[in-house]
Amino acid sequence: MTKFLLAVHVLAAIVAIGPVTVAASMFPPAARRVLEAPDDVRAAETLQLLYRICRVYAVVGVVVPVFGFATASSMHVLGSAWLITSIALTALAAVVLALLVLPRQGALVEGGGTGRATARLAMFTGVFNLLWAAVTVLMIIRPGSTTGA
Repeated sequence: MTKFLLAVHVLAAIVAIGPVTVAASMFPPAARRVLEAPDDVRAAETLQLLYRICRVYAVVGVVVPVFGFATASSMHVLGSAWLITSIALTALAAVVLALLVLPRQGALVEGGGTGRATARLAMFTGVFNLLWAAVTVLMIIRPGSTTGA
């Protein structure tokens, strides 16, 4: 059962978190293009699509910690420092996405933005991506790993 839970957890992370990180990273440059050419319908559509991808996959991403907890429980590592750190970083990444990235994307999609707003959004997106990178590293090179790493 542990292997199944772990496989679902890893696949969910790839399928759900990957698109959010990519779309969120593509959003600020796309928003700058819309600001530079407000009449460019295709640029506006791209911006809306990236925003939709971020919103939808953010919701789907809830599966990742759900299966992560199930896997950790099955492996009896819920009290491990590396896991608690990963949980804290995951929670922080969720807060950054929900409170700093998505609302700013929404404002830019609605046409309420400036070049400065896109720069700030790019910074928050970078923080979100770095948090996920740190979690990924902790999941791969975890203390007490049975992989021999």
